[in-house]
Amino acid sequence: MSIIPNLLTVVLVINFLLAFAIIFLERRDASATWAWLMVLLFIPVAGFIFYLIFGKRLSSKQIFTWDKKSRLGLLTAVQEQLRSIEEDSLRLRHPDLDEYDDLVYMHLKNNDALLTQDNRVELYTDGQKKFHALMEDIERATDHIHLLYYIIRDDQLGERLAEALIKKIDEGVHVRVLYDDMGSRSLKRRYIKKIKDAGGEVESFFPPLIPKLNLKINYRNHRKLVIIDGRIGYIGGFNIGDEYLGFNKRFGYWRDTHLRVEGGAVHNMQTRFILDWNHASRRDIQYEDRYYKSEPVGNAAMQIVSSGPDSEWEQIKHGYIKMILSAKEYIYIQTPYFIPDDSLLDALRIAVLSGVDVRLMIPNKPDHPFVYWATYSNVGDLLKAGATIYIYQKGFLHAKTIVVDGKIASVGTANIDVRSFRLNFEVNAFLYEPDISRELAERFDEDTAESTQLTWKLYQKRSKWIRFKESISRLLSPIL
Repeated sequence: MSIIPNLLTVVLVINFLLAFAIIFLERRDASATWAWLMVLLFIPVAGFIFYLIFGKRLSSKQIFTWDKKSRLGLLTAVQEQLRSIEEDSLRLRHPDLDEYDDLVYMHLKNNDALLTQDNRVELYTDGQKKFHALMEDIERATDHIHLLYYIIRDDQLGERLAEALIKKIDEGVHVRVLYDDMGSRSLKRRYIKKIKDAGGEVESFFPPLIPKLNLKINYRNHRKLVIIDGRIGYIGGFNIGDEYLGFNKRFGYWRDTHLRVEGGAVHNMQTRFILDWNHASRRDIQYEDRYYKSEPVGNAAMQIVSSGPDSEWEQIKHGYIKMILSAKEYIYIQTPYFIPDDSLLDALRIAVLSGVDVRLMIPNKPDHPFVYWATYSNVGDLLKAGATIYIYQKGFLHAKTIVVDGKIASVGTANIDVRSFRLNFEVNAFLYEPDISRELAERFDEDTAESTQLTWKLYQKRSKWIRFKESISRLLSPIL
């Protein structure tokens, strides 16, 4: 008869020790600390299991490594650019963009993100067009193809990709495919096997040590990169799956943003892929000239910036905030999730209250209910301050873009939420190119025709049930 009371005592002691660790040892963000304490308080047994799976912090040891010679070469180039900024000798090719050299400096100093100014960039917002271009580039590959996607599905698009890759393998092209184990959890072994059997290499990021039990499930490689022959790179929001072509009835048309890049920035994308690959694979990629074959083909300036739970700083978030605070005229943001922390939300409020035209576009169709209602809750804060909010109605909005004053922009994989800033491995292109920035702003304007505007008056009319879902989701948002 005393077993149950003793068991409860053990559970309470474990909960207490775990709460003590969260508060005093792990030095988490205060909002995340309170969220986990609520979980432990209200669901003590299940909460403990949830914490082991979703709350365990990543080891602080260095995750991504490369050979010393390559690392030294990168650091030398970074130091040279840093000195040129400090000596006021670095000039962006567009003279009116010199005001952003502090943003360039921040990414250089804290992320080793080299600035390249010889790029040609093509913008894709439609999956059909993006994947048509990608398949054509794969068909023209002669040396190597490196692919990293958070999600790869074994559907029609996935099969097209596999067939294209196997064809190139048969022609002697070296193919490497890296996918996230959580994001691509439905990927069939036979899909992987046929690429391997053809001679390609396939690896997963953070696979479980024990099947079906992955204690790193909360840390996801959300990056999407393709590098072909060291000359062409793709970066943005599209994954590999039929829904990204608009074939999923639940979501309908899929609105995303992706970049095709040629020029020096491809080198930086290649380095990011190699670092991720060398962590996931026992067969490390060593430096070879053939991986770095890009040539100057344009005049677009950009930095490839990475962030993740291994980083000391939330580098992409800091880049977003720096862009927001630099705005003089307007800020256009498209994101599927809007769950900013106080620092980013305050930056947007300050911009609005300073007379900057802040416009935010979010989807009407949620793919994660809690995240959606947390987004809806945060939108209210901006509406109250005076921002303009659009709800995209044509299908699902998955784009992750910020445009400031038609001068600078960011396109990549990072959403405006706590998960992207603190838990996921992300990569973004920060662009110092008026032509691309204005094109992104024009696409935003075109999307407003497919959207409805959410006003403060309409927002206040939402039902009590919606307000309740918002409140619960907002409390849990630091750990969603």
